[in-house]
Amino acid sequence: EYLFKAIMIPTLILAIAAIGLNILTGYCGQVSLGSGAFMAIGAYAAYNFSIRLDFVSPYVAIVLGGFVSAAVGIVFGIPSLRIKGFYLACATLAAQFFFDWAFSRVTWFTNHTPSGSVTAPPLKLFGLDLSTPHAKYLTALVFVVILALIAKNLVRGHVGRQWMAIRDMDIAAEIIGIRPMYAKLSAFAVSSFFLGVAGGLWAFLYLGSWEPLAFDINRSLFLLFMIIIGGLGSIMGTLMGTIFMVLLPEATGWLASALQGSAIDEALHLKNGITYLREMLIGTAIILFLIFEPDGLAHRWRQIKAYWKLFPFSF
Repeated sequence: EYLFKAIMIPTLILAIAAIGLNILTGYCGQVSLGSGAFMAIGAYAAYNFSIRLDFVSPYVAIVLGGFVSAAVGIVFGIPSLRIKGFYLACATLAAQFFFDWAFSRVTWFTNHTPSGSVTAPPLKLFGLDLSTPHAKYLTALVFVVILALIAKNLVRGHVGRQWMAIRDMDIAAEIIGIRPMYAKLSAFAVSSFFLGVAGGLWAFLYLGSWEPLAFDINRSLFLLFMIIIGGLGSIMGTLMGTIFMVLLPEATGWLASALQGSAIDEALHLKNGITYLREMLIGTAIILFLIFEPDGLAHRWRQIKAYWKLFPFSF
């Protein structure tokens, strides 16, 4: 059960969120630091749908939460029509702080609970109990497969080509007939939908009970690190980056347990400083990837495939 709860379920859910962020940042070139806010919108929207509409299944509520997040994403994507780069990052960061405040202070979102913490509804579908770790894993896997296929088909089609044209040179894209408003706002909508669904799944399947701090700026930065390490503009790279970022903290914990009582443990105090050690390793990994593999794990994967395709005549 530990494998499902601590590794496999969060990996699948965060993969959906990372794909959503990669659509916006990797494919459309719009920098976003507010992805945690859109996850929170999806989570709280799904929570309110499920408690205020008794006939709505939790899984339908999660999808509806994704649509609410998409609508809000379009609103906060409007500044991208006039600003880009660092200034757009600041605008999306403002969304992060605004919704952190809103979900903490406006008690309607939390059904007026005194503590501000809310609990997910029972996970049932057609009378079947889906609250076991195996059922949650299969549910998350179904969502990942469906949404990854949708994302793959989108980026391969004319919509994806418009996104990439805007990313590469927006002025040239406008000259050849691409509408920047449609391309950018559609990228914000699709990205926010993916993030909203991921937020609902994160709250319902993984956390169970949560508060606004579960979707703070650290969550946004964690998702950004995933797509940097995996590779911008690659669905496969996004999945690889997610697996890397989820396994790295776990591997650090396993290493600390293996070195317990050794001279290294006594020198570094691994048991007491394991949290700081994880953050140091994540930071070091990001710096090394930016220096030695700026295109991420996806680029290395393409090189390996190309090598074996020509092997043994690689010359």
